[in-house]
Amino acid sequence: MHIASTHVHMMGTVIEVQVEAERAQSLIDEAIRRLRIYEHRFSANDPASELGELNSAAGRRPVEVHPELFELISLGIENSLAPKSMLNIAIGPLVQLWRIGFADANVPDPAAIDAALQLTDPALIELDAESGQVFLARSGMKIDLGAVAKGYIADLIIAYFKDQGAHSAMINLGGNVLTFGPSPRQSDGHWRIGLRHPNNENDQIIGAITVGEQSVVTSGVYQRRLNKDGRTYHHILDPATGYPLETDVVSLTIVSPRSVDGEIWTSRLFGRSASEILLEISTQPECSALVITEDLELYASGELREQLAFS
Repeated sequence: MHIASTHVHMMGTVIEVQVEAERAQSLIDEAIRRLRIYEHRFSANDPASELGELNSAAGRRPVEVHPELFELISLGIENSLAPKSMLNIAIGPLVQLWRIGFADANVPDPAAIDAALQLTDPALIELDAESGQVFLARSGMKIDLGAVAKGYIADLIIAYFKDQGAHSAMINLGGNVLTFGPSPRQSDGHWRIGLRHPNNENDQIIGAITVGEQSVVTSGVYQRRLNKDGRTYHHILDPATGYPLETDVVSLTIVSPRSVDGEIWTSRLFGRSASEILLEISTQPECSALVITEDLELYASGELREQLAFS
């Protein structure tokens, strides 16, 4: 067995991939090729992407999309329409107004925010499973899959490694980690995933989670910010108001078997109180949560308490 790993800048973050296999380097090379395809398929920031082409047809015509894109949009709609969900894949017009995390980030005019809110109803995304077509019913609508795509992509990459007979693998898409098999770098075979300190800008680690074959997805208000006129705005927008969420939760980590589920639940629950988050995640038998508040109080659910170690 050989171990190969690489880092590549893609999807607005640094992606780390590691695999242990007989043909480790060729598996890494193929994974990077597939990641570039997925970036082109799911990107909401590239007008030439497959998703960008769908968004450009909003209000005019339905578009036949790749089965993976159709599946992820379907999953996104289902979870966007769930009761009390903070996830909304139709939030694209608001994301493009604020542009937090990009060089042209700004604080939009309130009237522009109100206008964008009229275009963010996920119920107006129409799906035709037979033809594989998607139709955005109003001109100006834009799907943004940034809250779910990385988890979906991580699952696809690890599934490929498994299919190719890899002994172990790990992918980290900028805070979205998925592992498979025993860690080749730890004598006990467990993977230790670092947790970023939410109040430290130099990527200091506050602790770690020990996992087996699991996904660890973290979402935080510290990840992308805009400082303007003495105020700080984070990138997680409230789909009801169009402004950054007001919350005392600064970091939410979900541990789950599938990475897309971790992304879904961090997105659905971010913006609710720590107690509400833990209560909701307790209804998901294979998921657990770690919540960190702005005063650095930590709340963990289920067996996750036994998997945590802090610096």
